[in-house]
Amino acid sequence: MTELTATGDLMSPMNLFLQADIVVKAVMIGLLAASIWTWAIIFTHSSRLTAIRRKTKSYIADFWKADDIDAFYDRRGKDKLPPAAILSAALDEWRRSTRGTVADKAAVRERIAMASDGAIAGELDRLSDRLNILATVGSVAPFVGLFGTVWGIMRSFTAIAGANNTSLAVVAPGIAEALFATAIGLFAAIPAVIAYNRLTHRLDLYEAELGRFADKFQATLSRELDRT
Repeated sequence: MTELTATGDLMSPMNLFLQADIVVKAVMIGLLAASIWTWAIIFTHSSRLTAIRRKTKSYIADFWKADDIDAFYDRRGKDKLPPAAILSAALDEWRRSTRGTVADKAAVRERIAMASDGAIAGELDRLSDRLNILATVGSVAPFVGLFGTVWGIMRSFTAIAGANNTSLAVVAPGIAEALFATAIGLFAAIPAVIAYNRLTHRLDLYEAELGRFADKFQATLSRELDRT
């Protein structure tokens, strides 16, 4: 029992880290830092996107309840929300295009649509900032862990050759240290891949929501344009 306990202590994550050489330690520390960074991005982006989508629904509902678009814009057009940016871009283009005589209504509609699409793209770029880090960690971390494993195994075999002893008790600690690097790489990569796919999907849904708002607002402006 005492021997088993000693072996278990020897194979504990902390001992495996302490017994590894400097290269494997550097790999492990880098992967742990990437994992912490990944979880920070996951929590911050998830909570921010949830809050923004909730505020967006409220903003859009208030907008369609308003009787006067200009009054609503003066009151809430500068809110730090994606639908406010769309409203501002489309309404600004509308005002510039209808300031004088409208010669080409189709061109006005096209410019308003382009302004709205540009605002949507800009807001999504801002919301998706740093999501590329999750994709990078998800794709690179396993290979970094594998590099640490290969390096550790090479070091173990070199030590075995020098000791002229191939017993399991001699081989196991070095192999375990090496494989621990791969385990940390997977620990960093798996949540990153899952979170990236999930957050990207949520952004796609949000993009569709903003697109529906933009299309409906453009239809409102188009009807107003027909009256001029």
